[in-house]
Amino acid sequence: MSEKSQKLSFFEKAGYSAADAAANFVFMTMILFQASFYVEVFGLTPGLAATILLVSRLWDAFFDPVMGVMADRTKTRWGRFRPWILWTSIPWAVVMVLAYTTPHFGKTENIIYAFVTNILLMTLYSANNMPYAALGGVMTGDVNERAKLNSFRFISVNVAQFIVGGFTLPLVVKFAGAEHNRQRGWSLTMTLWAVLCLVLFLITFFSTRERIEPISKEKTPWRQDFADLFKNRPWILMFFMTLTHFAILALRGTAIYNYYHYYADKGALYDWLNRLGLTTAAGVHSSGILEYLGYIVHGDRANLAGSNVADVAYSILNMLTTGLTVLVILLSPPLARRFGKKAVAIVGFGLVGISSLAFYLLKPDNVGGMIALTIFGTIAYAPTIPLIWAIYADVADYSEWKNGRRATGVVFATICFALKAGLSLGQSVFLWLMAAFYGYDPKLAPTPQTLEGFRMFSSLFVGILFAICTALLVVYPLSKRLTIQISDELAERRKNSLSQTPLPET
Repeated sequence: MSEKSQKLSFFEKAGYSAADAAANFVFMTMILFQASFYVEVFGLTPGLAATILLVSRLWDAFFDPVMGVMADRTKTRWGRFRPWILWTSIPWAVVMVLAYTTPHFGKTENIIYAFVTNILLMTLYSANNMPYAALGGVMTGDVNERAKLNSFRFISVNVAQFIVGGFTLPLVVKFAGAEHNRQRGWSLTMTLWAVLCLVLFLITFFSTRERIEPISKEKTPWRQDFADLFKNRPWILMFFMTLTHFAILALRGTAIYNYYHYYADKGALYDWLNRLGLTTAAGVHSSGILEYLGYIVHGDRANLAGSNVADVAYSILNMLTTGLTVLVILLSPPLARRFGKKAVAIVGFGLVGISSLAFYLLKPDNVGGMIALTIFGTIAYAPTIPLIWAIYADVADYSEWKNGRRATGVVFATICFALKAGLSLGQSVFLWLMAAFYGYDPKLAPTPQTLEGFRMFSSLFVGILFAICTALLVVYPLSKRLTIQISDELAERRKNSLSQTPLPET
């Protein structure tokens, strides 16, 4: 297939991006809110919530390689990976609502319900998102087109994150009503997100096409696919980088929610929101869209204990960072062309690690410093987001280049295994360590020790883990020059393979 024929239209790039936007309605809700939902709304203890999250995510992680083998061996008129996006779309929407609905069963039955619904949701996430990730590796073999494709993908991802991070908590409060029924609020909010997910999955299925076929048509046992991985040094390094990277996202996402709700000074947050025109006196209600979406803080500065000031401030910051990320992601393709994906990722991860360490120096009332460091870290991190996923496709190319066998699904599945394992460890370790060493108990007011834990997990620990990621990227061997060489040689092999294919008899 010629390079020209592998150029992707705007419509196909945008259509491909829709499914990952959908996936992030689950992913970001999981990162930002799930641990707090289980503890503060569903009513589980921190230790039990940590166990449920760990077990379900580890199951999901172990299921990913199985899913990769299945996807690589799927044969339909739609391709190997696209069908899974269609097949899982409706079950995903249904289970997504159930996982954030609190039933009125007994205590034991509710625990079982949480286990089952979370495991089902994670299984469907894997069955949908793993083939989706691999799909990007077979839509085109052009390395520059892949960078552009992943830029589209992560612009849509950040639009979804903008919506999830900016509107979930205010909508939960809004749907909770005057009775402050947050269980109802969560169920209705997730119903809204689930319907949107279904529509986005269908857009991806109908707008994309698989183009890359393995050079070798010879069937290989699945054990060979996994054996090839352990001879693939780029894969080994990216596996451990991904494990650490997504542990950071889960750990920080859970910690930063508590940071703004308990450590950050509510009076200082109120002053900031007041300057933005988002406060009003208690009992005063307006008819504007911000009031409808729950973005107005009702009350005065002297009495903020029961207000939504932290919810609104945290949501505004989420919207600010995701909006900024969308803009900065546009720089990813030109930066990758100029410096290479590896170099951009090293600089980005290193700078965000430094900004995370600096976060520890902030006092509770230094809202300006929180905003400034958050913006700096976002600008540094944003260009790395699509490039990391483009690197995964390069790892699949490297495997085919070295071994003569293409196993895109297995490469992405095992990377997703590291991703899910990192997520499970990040959230669970946070809850366990906070309960064991910092006295975290959601039924009690946070102690100074607990507040220090929220502060440490939001800053110092995050910075250290980002330093580990940066070191792994430094020793990652696929430079810009080698990546282009691999792409060119594989394209030549495919061309020769097609020219040697005998014509059918007439």
